[in-house]
Amino acid sequence: MDETVAEYIRRTVLKIPRDEIKMMLQKWGFLSEAQLQTLNFHQIKDNISQGVVQLCEENSADIKQAAVLDIIYNHIYQNKRMWSVYQMKKSGEEEEYFDIADFKKKFKGRLRSALKNVTITFKEYEDNAIWIRVAWGTPYKKPNQYKPSYVVYHSQTPYAFISASVLKSNLPLLCQALIVASNYHDIREMELRSHSLNSLKDIVFKRYSQNFQTYTPKPLQGGNVEPENADIRIVHENRREKERIHRLNQEVFGSGPQPKLEFAQYRLETMFKSDPKMNVLDKKEPFRCLVKFSSPHLLESLKSLAPAGMADAPLSPLLTCIPHKARNYFKIREKKRLFPESFVSP
Repeated sequence: MDETVAEYIRRTVLKIPRDEIKMMLQKWGFLSEAQLQTLNFHQIKDNISQGVVQLCEENSADIKQAAVLDIIYNHIYQNKRMWSVYQMKKSGEEEEYFDIADFKKKFKGRLRSALKNVTITFKEYEDNAIWIRVAWGTPYKKPNQYKPSYVVYHSQTPYAFISASVLKSNLPLLCQALIVASNYHDIREMELRSHSLNSLKDIVFKRYSQNFQTYTPKPLQGGNVEPENADIRIVHENRREKERIHRLNQEVFGSGPQPKLEFAQYRLETMFKSDPKMNVLDKKEPFRCLVKFSSPHLLESLKSLAPAGMADAPLSPLLTCIPHKARNYFKIREKKRLFPESFVSP
């Protein structure tokens, strides 16, 4: 077994929590159950990793087998990577039979026609997800196994989830191979990113439901307040306002947990409204801008704006439509003011 393969297997085992090493090696399936019985999984991880390497040498492991173990690790700990969503388009609406063998052949052929030094590994999962691991090299260097790109493609859907390596120059090659292998003709990034791969799937596969209604806030009730009853009435109105905000938040966001989204952006095209006598705009051209959102938990952050008093309730559709617009490349054409009053409170 090559020394670089042995070192890569050793480092991969060291990444795994000690209590899960045996389980992942069983999922890997490269070592027999009899071989696994010879390992002492209660010793320090460095000794375990050395023992795994020795067994892999007996089986003459190569980099492809080592890459499968890395896929298994990343599938279980997928939240350690940042994922971006890509959507593909066909020239027609016809349905085609998906052949996994043909997909792999086309993907490898397209990528290797552009770059010889590349390691490509596939692993299929039960939810029709094909995990693809690509380790990139150069015309003069072997592939760097420690900085691979990952693609999770769900067959029979136009969506792919990509976790790219630091070599962004290879991303176009990856996208070209993907559309050729899946028989699409165009691919675009949806400007939707998160460490939570499952949350991104919930949004694009519409497994997450959210209401997108627009409400007109009702003014607080109450007229002249007697001085002796002022404190009681204020407490009552505050309670009613909190209940109203809670109800509107529930109607807009739902009662369940939000998908964990960390980054989103969309392009906004709007027309300014102004008094014609002011002559602010000589040309009737729309104003265009790029709106970006980022947060450790974006949707939960938006949901907390109104209860925290940082925005009016209900929130502007510009905010609540984010998961919905994600399925449409985040392109919004709004014929209103750029930032409505309920966008963010002063």
